[in-house]
This record gives sequence, structure tokens and C-alpha cells, in this order.
Amino acid sequence: MSEAAVRLSIDGAIASIVFDRPAARNAMTWTMYEQLAAICDRLRNEPTVRVACLRGAGGEAFVAGTDIEQFKVFQGGQDGVAYEERIDEGIGRLEALPIPTLAVIEGWCVGGGLAIATACDIRIGTPTARLGVPIAKTLGNCLSMANIARLVAAFGKPRVQRMLVGAEILTAEEARGCGYLADVVEPDALDSAAADLCRRLASFAPVTQAVTKEALRRLVLRDLPDAQDLIVRAYGSEDFREGVTAFSEKRGPAWRGR
Repeated sequence: MSEAAVRLSIDGAIASIVFDRPAARNAMTWTMYEQLAAICDRLRNEPTVRVACLRGAGGEAFVAGTDIEQFKVFQGGQDGVAYEERIDEGIGRLEALPIPTLAVIEGWCVGGGLAIATACDIRIGTPTARLGVPIAKTLGNCLSMANIARLVAAFGKPRVQRMLVGAEILTAEEARGCGYLADVVEPDALDSAAADLCRRLASFAPVTQAVTKEALRRLVLRDLPDAQDLIVRAYGSEDFREGVTAFSEKRGPAWRGR
């Protein structure tokens, strides 16, 4: 994990954010989430930056969720509440950036990775892009109310039900069909497509972009009901502990419904 990092580079008006942990399909560590939040704070104070492009290193994944090994230290439901609040804060900083954000998705974009991509304004991907939150199959935890609201706004309720309740992984073409991906681009054309889109976004009226982004953010997150009891139930369950243990032991979990 010591080599894991979220890296920022700035070239003129375009900021590039790279999730750099390809050996683990860019699965996020706590430190990586903190680095992403710090990068967002910096970009809010970079007046020359007009667009941010987010991408995973290695070509196999955008971000393959949160590193499950880190959940071994959880003792109960309140640890889950603290974790979801921490993720919400970081995702919220990305979503609240006043500049346009573009997610470039190759391969796996699941769990926390899908939350990050959904907080971006526009997404493009390759035909290999695979999107979902298969926690009903893999871990037995849940999402925060804010992240569920973002997913429903981006995909529509039926697809979110399939992803969360049915643990389905959506293809790039289905994600484009529902508008989640703005385009599906072959790998050899992805760099130029991303660069062209970033330049175009950087050429538009920044105040219009900023206030529109904020208006949409407020619409999605307005009047969210409290979900702490749901988070406590999921993260405090025997099934969640079984999911973490099964992952570490490289076997399928045996769910018990308690």
C-alpha cells in the first residue's frame, strides 16, 4: 500500500488526477481518499485550472472500490457510519468543485470507484468499462444515502436496484445507453478523445459551469433522509464480517442473513 497514491499534474488549464495503484486495480486506501480530498481543496484555489480529468493507472481499472483489507479493523456498526461519513466528505469535495470534471473509465469502475466517477460531471469509457456496486455478492455492506441518491440520479432507480440488490455489473454500452457514459471510445483513441473534451470544456463560461454544477448538486442531495440505522445494521452484521473474512481467505462468503 505504500506505493499507492492519487497524483495531480497541471498543464495549463487542465488538471490531471491519476489513481495510481495498478497492481490492485487502483483500489482506494484511506491515504488515497485523503489525497483525493487534498487535491480537490487545492484545485478550488487554482484560478487558472478550468477542468479536471480523472483516470486510473494501468488500463485495467478506473478504481476497483475501496481496499477490503482495511475493513478488518472494523469492530461494529459505528465503524461503518464513520467510514461512510468519511467517504461522503471526500466524494462531496469532488462533486462540489466549481470546474467541470471528466472521468475516463477503462476496465473496472466499481464500488467506491463508481461513486467517484458518478461525482464527476461527464464520463467517457472504453468498451471494456464495467460498472457496478456488487456488495450484495462480495462484502455485505451498504452505501450512504448520498451515494445512493447520486447513483439513482445518474442511472435511474431500476438500474441501481439491479446493481445493488442484484449485484449486476453493467457494460459500457448499457452505461452509454442510459446516458451515464457520454461516449464509448476505442482504447487507441481514448487519449485524444479525453484531451479534446477537456479542451472544449475549458473553453466555456466558467461561472455558468460553476453555478450549474452547484444547482444540480443541490437538487440531487436535497432533503436526504437519515440512514445511520441502515448503515449500523449492515456494517454491524455477521454477514459483513463474513464478507471481509471470505475476501481475505480468497473464498466465497457464506451469507446467514444476520
